[in-house]
Amino acid sequence: MTAMDAVEETIDLSREKNSEAKIDFVTADIFEWRPTGRYDFIFFGFWLSHVPAERFDAFWEKLEKVLQPGGRVFFVDSLKAQSATAHGHQVLDDSGVDKRSLNSGETFRIVKYFYEPETIEEKLRSLGWSGEASRTEEFFVYGAFQKS
Repeated sequence: MTAMDAVEETIDLSREKNSEAKIDFVTADIFEWRPTGRYDFIFFGFWLSHVPAERFDAFWEKLEKVLQPGGRVFFVDSLKAQSATAHGHQVLDDSGVDKRSLNSGETFRIVKYFYEPETIEEKLRSLGWSGEASRTEEFFVYGAFQKS
Protein backbone atom coordinates (compact mmCIF):
# COMPACT_ATOMS: atom_id res chain seq x y z
CA MET A 1 0.00 0.00 0.00
CA THR A 2 1.13 3.51 -0.77
CA ALA A 3 -0.16 6.60 1.06
CA MET A 4 0.57 9.91 -0.63
CA ASP A 5 0.14 13.56 0.23
CA ALA A 6 1.91 16.70 -0.91
CA VAL A 7 2.31 17.88 2.70
CA GLU A 8 5.07 16.28 4.79
CA GLU A 9 3.23 16.94 8.09
CA THR A 10 0.25 14.93 6.89
CA ILE A 11 2.48 12.01 5.96
CA ASP A 12 4.30 12.24 9.31
CA LEU A 13 1.01 12.06 11.25
CA SER A 14 -0.15 9.09 9.24
CA ARG A 15 3.20 7.34 9.65
CA GLU A 16 2.99 7.83 13.45
CA LYS A 17 -0.56 6.46 13.64
CA ASN A 18 0.23 3.50 11.38
CA SER A 19 3.77 2.61 12.38
CA GLU A 20 3.04 -1.13 12.42
CA ALA A 21 1.42 -1.21 8.98
CA LYS A 22 3.25 -2.07 5.78
CA ILE A 23 2.68 1.26 4.06
CA ASP A 24 5.00 3.12 1.73
CA PHE A 25 4.52 6.78 2.73
CA VAL A 26 5.23 9.23 -0.09
CA THR A 27 5.37 13.00 0.03
CA ALA A 28 4.87 14.14 -3.55
CA ASP A 29 2.91 16.31 -5.93
CA ILE A 30 0.72 13.78 -7.77
CA PHE A 31 1.36 15.56 -11.06
CA GLU A 32 5.14 15.22 -10.66
CA TRP A 33 5.18 11.79 -8.96
CA ARG A 34 6.87 8.95 -10.84
CA PRO A 35 5.55 5.65 -9.46
CA THR A 36 7.78 2.61 -9.27
CA GLY A 37 4.99 0.06 -9.50
CA ARG A 38 1.40 -0.52 -10.52
CA TYR A 39 -1.70 -0.83 -8.37
CA ASP A 40 -4.81 -2.99 -8.32
CA PHE A 41 -6.85 -0.31 -6.57
CA ILE A 42 -6.56 3.46 -6.15
CA PHE A 43 -8.60 5.50 -3.68
CA PHE A 44 -8.59 9.25 -3.26
CA GLY A 45 -10.79 11.31 -1.01
CA PHE A 46 -11.70 14.95 -1.46
CA TRP A 47 -9.07 15.42 -4.15
CA LEU A 48 -10.87 15.43 -7.50
CA SER A 49 -12.45 18.81 -6.72
CA HIS A 50 -8.94 20.27 -6.34
CA VAL A 51 -7.64 19.08 -9.72
CA PRO A 52 -7.40 22.11 -12.03
CA ALA A 53 -9.80 21.75 -14.97
CA GLU A 54 -6.91 21.91 -17.44
CA ARG A 55 -5.24 18.94 -15.67
CA PHE A 56 -8.32 16.72 -15.29
CA ASP A 57 -7.52 14.57 -18.34
CA ALA A 58 -3.81 14.30 -17.47
CA PHE A 59 -4.70 13.22 -13.92
CA TRP A 60 -6.84 10.35 -15.19
CA GLU A 61 -4.20 9.42 -17.78
CA LYS A 62 -1.71 9.09 -14.92
CA LEU A 63 -4.13 6.84 -13.03
CA GLU A 64 -4.47 4.67 -16.12
CA LYS A 65 -0.68 4.28 -16.30
CA VAL A 66 -0.33 3.19 -12.67
CA LEU A 67 -3.29 0.78 -12.60
CA GLN A 68 -2.84 -2.90 -13.29
CA PRO A 69 -5.06 -4.15 -16.14
CA GLY A 70 -8.54 -4.52 -14.65
CA GLY A 71 -7.64 -2.23 -11.74
CA ARG A 72 -10.23 0.07 -10.23
CA VAL A 73 -10.41 3.63 -8.94
CA PHE A 74 -12.79 4.74 -6.18
CA PHE A 75 -13.22 8.31 -4.97
CA VAL A 76 -15.38 10.45 -2.73
CA ASP A 77 -15.63 14.23 -2.84
CA SER A 78 -17.83 17.19 -1.97
CA LEU A 79 -20.97 18.33 -3.68
CA LYS A 80 -21.69 22.03 -3.88
CA ALA A 81 -23.69 22.37 -0.66
CA GLN A 82 -23.77 25.79 0.98
CA SER A 83 -24.77 24.16 4.27
CA ALA A 84 -21.49 22.21 4.27
CA THR A 85 -19.16 25.19 4.06
CA ALA A 86 -17.11 26.20 7.06
CA HIS A 87 -18.16 29.24 9.04
CA GLY A 88 -16.73 32.36 7.46
CA HIS A 89 -16.10 30.82 4.03
CA GLN A 90 -17.42 32.55 0.96
CA VAL A 91 -20.53 31.41 -0.87
CA LEU A 92 -19.69 28.46 -3.12
CA ASP A 93 -19.80 29.04 -6.85
CA ASP A 94 -18.67 27.39 -10.08
CA SER A 95 -15.63 29.60 -10.73
CA GLY A 96 -13.14 26.84 -9.89
CA VAL A 97 -11.59 29.00 -7.17
CA ASP A 98 -12.46 29.17 -3.49
CA LYS A 99 -11.03 31.25 -0.68
CA ARG A 100 -10.04 29.47 2.53
CA SER A 101 -9.16 31.17 5.79
CA LEU A 102 -7.14 29.45 8.49
CA ASN A 103 -7.51 29.99 12.24
CA SER A 104 -4.26 31.95 12.05
CA GLY A 105 -6.00 34.52 9.85
CA GLU A 106 -4.08 33.53 6.71
CA THR A 107 -6.23 33.37 3.59
CA PHE A 108 -5.55 31.24 0.53
CA ARG A 109 -7.13 30.88 -2.88
CA ILE A 110 -7.56 27.22 -3.78
CA VAL A 111 -8.73 25.22 -6.78
CA LYS A 112 -12.26 23.92 -6.08
CA TYR A 113 -14.54 22.41 -8.71
CA PHE A 114 -17.85 20.80 -7.85
CA TYR A 115 -18.98 17.92 -10.03
CA GLU A 116 -22.33 16.22 -10.33
CA PRO A 117 -22.20 12.46 -11.02
CA GLU A 118 -23.42 12.83 -14.60
CA THR A 119 -20.61 15.28 -15.41
CA ILE A 120 -17.95 12.97 -14.00
CA GLU A 121 -19.35 9.98 -15.90
CA GLU A 122 -19.44 11.95 -19.17
CA LYS A 123 -15.89 13.26 -18.78
CA LEU A 124 -14.51 9.84 -17.88
CA ARG A 125 -16.36 8.00 -20.66
CA SER A 126 -14.78 10.41 -23.14
CA LEU A 127 -11.38 9.32 -21.75
CA GLY A 128 -12.18 5.62 -22.12
CA TRP A 129 -13.21 4.82 -18.53
CA SER A 130 -16.28 2.87 -17.50
CA GLY A 131 -18.06 3.01 -14.20
CA GLU A 132 -20.62 4.90 -12.24
CA ALA A 133 -20.74 8.01 -10.10
CA SER A 134 -23.45 8.69 -7.53
CA ARG A 135 -24.31 11.22 -4.89
CA THR A 136 -25.71 11.30 -1.42
CA GLU A 137 -28.72 13.46 -0.77
CA GLU A 138 -26.77 16.57 0.12
CA PHE A 139 -23.03 16.51 0.71
CA PHE A 140 -21.05 13.90 -1.24
CA VAL A 141 -20.32 12.56 -4.70
CA TYR A 142 -18.56 9.22 -5.14
CA GLY A 143 -17.67 6.86 -7.92
CA ALA A 144 -15.98 3.65 -9.02
CA PHE A 145 -14.30 3.42 -12.42
CA GLN A 146 -11.96 1.26 -14.43
CA LYS A 147 -10.33 1.67 -17.78
CA SER A 148 -12.55 0.22 -20.52
